[in-house]
Amino acid sequence: MRVHTVKSGIIAEINMIPLIDVSLILLIIFMVITPFLVQSQLQVNLPKASTGVKGGSEEVLKVQLAADGQMTVDGRPVRFSRLEKELLLRFSKSYKKTVLVEADKSVPVERVVTVLDIAKKLGAGKIGIAVKPE
Repeated sequence: MRVHTVKSGIIAEINMIPLIDVSLILLIIFMVITPFLVQSQLQVNLPKASTGVKGGSEEVLKVQLAADGQMTVDGRPVRFSRLEKELLLRFSKSYKKTVLVEADKSVPVERVVTVLDIAKKLGAGKIGIAVKPE
């Protein structure tokens, strides 16, 4: 705050430069981070089923398997070799015991079964496979 003394009294004015600097730095940070947030979303082409049931409102742990081999657990990329450790970490940190597998229709069934097997071995209460309604 800068203070000027004039014959008639004190004139106080706020220095706006630091506020503008902080605002611009925050803007730059958000501009740099945004592309990484968009890339973390996998595009999964789910298979269709006529008997699909809409899930409840409970908290689920989502495992996505993309056609190109990428995998995410709750939106965070994970290598297939570290899936068991990641699921164990997620189960111990929260109360989520329901696992939902969202696998692209071109993903081999063996990979989906492996994910389901690991989840069941670690104590998942409910396990589901996501589908698109017909």
